[in-house]
Amino acid sequence: MSAISRAEFFTDIILSIDETPFKDKGTLKNIVESRKDCYSYEKKGSCYRVKGTFEQLHKLVRRCQRATDHHSTATHGRTGQHSHHASTRVKSVEVSRVVMDYINKKCDEKLGKILGNCSLVPVPQSDITARITFRPQSDSFRQAAFVRQRFITFYQRVASDLHIISVPGDLHEQNKLQRKFPTLIFEPSNNKLTVMGPFPHIAEFKEFLWKNRSTKRLVSKTPTDSLSNRISASSSAHKDPDDESCPICMETIVRNKKKTLRCKHSFCSDCLEKAFVYKPVCPTCGELYGTLKGTQPDGGTMEVTKNTSPLPGYEKYGTIVIHYYIPRGIQKEEHPSPGQPYEGASRTAYLPDSPEGRMVLGLLRRAFDQRLIFTIGRSTTSGRNNTVTWNDIHHKTSTHGGPTHYGYPDPEYLSRVRDELKVKGIE
Repeated sequence: MSAISRAEFFTDIILSIDETPFKDKGTLKNIVESRKDCYSYEKKGSCYRVKGTFEQLHKLVRRCQRATDHHSTATHGRTGQHSHHASTRVKSVEVSRVVMDYINKKCDEKLGKILGNCSLVPVPQSDITARITFRPQSDSFRQAAFVRQRFITFYQRVASDLHIISVPGDLHEQNKLQRKFPTLIFEPSNNKLTVMGPFPHIAEFKEFLWKNRSTKRLVSKTPTDSLSNRISASSSAHKDPDDESCPICMETIVRNKKKTLRCKHSFCSDCLEKAFVYKPVCPTCGELYGTLKGTQPDGGTMEVTKNTSPLPGYEKYGTIVIHYYIPRGIQKEEHPSPGQPYEGASRTAYLPDSPEGRMVLGLLRRAFDQRLIFTIGRSTTSGRNNTVTWNDIHHKTSTHGGPTHYGYPDPEYLSRVRDELKVKGIE
């Protein structure tokens, strides 16, 4: 890749440089400020965070390396991870084959932009995992190292948001659904469809199923009332503008059976009552009514301990350690496979013992009590079905490594998890 195309491709790289190894702190300050017209930067604690193109930051790294022999102070990529490449080979990355299958099918254009002229070689290790090897062009090691870091960030974002559910359906319905929900993957198996995709799109799909079902089953299996027929009907139906139809059953609302919520959306009272049993939110806009209860298995525990060791980015505070334990058991009607056993789970998560960290701890406690932290499904990391998994409230399960390894430093994490909890009515 030429210098021009390389600079055009890498336009939003963040380089974090710790001033600690520099004997004179003014040395690093002078180096960074000498070319401040070429990039933007800010100083947080003992680190300078510099944002610019590959070419600009490459030159900055070279100037820093000449000023000190301590090469590990510079960290590359969006996430500020340390670069430990001591040789000319770029370290491989272990990935889930399920996640990579989704990326290859639905995110190939984005993946191509990230890789640029680097080639990506997957080597299967098992039915569950594979190891990705990056092969740069000659004399392009630093470029490949940046590509690897960008790929890790992209992969982790996809993996953390990927959900898998199973609903009744067949090949004919698969084709109809695939056209309506292009970001999801539908795979038929034993009169069921396995659906995989980002959580917001899975939620949209589940809402569609709810609005288009006439019985307690998610999808009617009768020929005259199949899901595919409902897809066509819902997209082509025309109503008299003077008639107010219920968004759930699509029928005209009888005046004495009309229920209008405070968000001003109206439904048949019977339809809304059934919808609230499933989830107490407005089926149209998602506004929460009452207390949201999840499908976390019963019998779990959430224990909290503290220690004085600080987390990266929160050096003034100790650490809150959360220990979750969900025992194995038998699935109930609210779970994917009622009557079948599920695997339990033991998880450990970390928060800074700061005022905001303690606030988030209280919110997580409420979420746990409302059975919202875990659910039962298919693990995107192990590929196993019928196991306890996280349920859309992200946790830091490592003290170090940054966002790509579910660890710290991550300055935006506490605000992000508060937003996730707020969506569930916990604030």
